[in-house]
Amino acid sequence: MKLVIAVIKPHKLEDVRDALAPLGLSGMTVTEARGYGRQKGQAEIYRGAEYTTNLLPKTKLEIMVDDTQVDQVVEAIQRGAHTGRIGDGKIFVTDLGRAIRIRTGETQTDAL
Repeated sequence: MKLVIAVIKPHKLEDVRDALAPLGLSGMTVTEARGYGRQKGQAEIYRGAEYTTNLLPKTKLEIMVDDTQVDQVVEAIQRGAHTGRIGDGKIFVTDLGRAIRIRTGETQTDAL
């Protein structure tokens, strides 16, 4: 099992969900986040004054998948989140040691 974590632009969430829908995933966790990467924030103009925001709004997705689906999920997220501009985001894939469904007590891939 793997945990796929993606940090994307908030306005691309629906596009990513649409790209993931055909894969039949059982669910994902979506969290509003703020952060920055190489772009180090952005300059904005408000009422004629320019100011820099250091932490940009982001959306964090967490998806637990079977090992056989990892590549498909990563490709779908890339497709849905891509704009070609700086700040599109990152995808991290890590091993998921154990999963338990609280309601039924199912474990591992049965819990996904």
